[in-house]
Amino acid sequence: MKAIVGLGKILPQLGLLTAMMLWASSFVALKIAFRAYDPMVVIFGRMLVASMCFLIIGFRFRRSFTYQKGDYLRILFMAFCEPCLYFLFEAQAIVYTTASQAGIITATLPIMVMVSASLLLKEKTGIKGWLGAVLAIAGVLWLTLESSPVENAPNPALGNFFEFVAMICATGYMVTLRHLVLRYSPFFLTAIQAFVGCIFYFPFLFLPTTTLPSSLSVPSTLAICYLGAVITLGAYGLYNYGAKYIPASQAASYVNLIPVISVLLGWLILDESFARNQIFAAAVVMMGVWLTQQKSKEMQQS
Repeated sequence: MKAIVGLGKILPQLGLLTAMMLWASSFVALKIAFRAYDPMVVIFGRMLVASMCFLIIGFRFRRSFTYQKGDYLRILFMAFCEPCLYFLFEAQAIVYTTASQAGIITATLPIMVMVSASLLLKEKTGIKGWLGAVLAIAGVLWLTLESSPVENAPNPALGNFFEFVAMICATGYMVTLRHLVLRYSPFFLTAIQAFVGCIFYFPFLFLPTTTLPSSLSVPSTLAICYLGAVITLGAYGLYNYGAKYIPASQAASYVNLIPVISVLLGWLILDESFARNQIFAAAVVMMGVWLTQQKSKEMQQS
């Protein structure tokens, strides 16, 4: 019995850990996909692949779904925040900045969730928490100012800004998910995100600014399939599962792992590198995040 209880506590943590590893790899996959295809084509393809996966396996779960009256606005708002707006801004971010720097920007997400919980849900936030928030934002600004255009990142300042806006959208998703995950299965919520995202991005294919592919690129196509089947289906499903059993603020803290993993993958796969001042700026961001976590521990003990 104790083993079963222990496993029940470990599985959500393993789910969140795996989700962070997958999310970190998505920055590299996006870079590879964007080498051959327009960002809007990549994002729609990602949503289409995920939706097809859910249609194939979804029949096994349809009987367990029970809609609760009045939740449609929250469900739509969650999906509108992420993947709709989130991917829109993240796609532009990856076009202009490096995968490593985009990963560093994600470290601000737990802080945004903390601030939102403090303002909207009246959760207590200590002095260290607010100090950490200010320090992390300052680190992001420093990182951006120290960035110089390169072939793989023509405008890192603009790209970092887009990634920061994407984190604001992700905050809306996580705060809303806190309520919905108590009523619906992680599978259902992840499927809704895929279907709504597919519908949302379809019209973008017909914009004059969207370049439709004239030839097939195997690496970029495989990257899209990976993003749709593994990241959208796997990472979001695992995060939604973990968030069902772990408080939202604690679940969001796992995002702190993404910068470390994304920088490592960017170096190994894309040959990206950091200048000395950028390393210091990244350290400031992580120090700010660490301070917010100290806040969380103090509030739990008080």
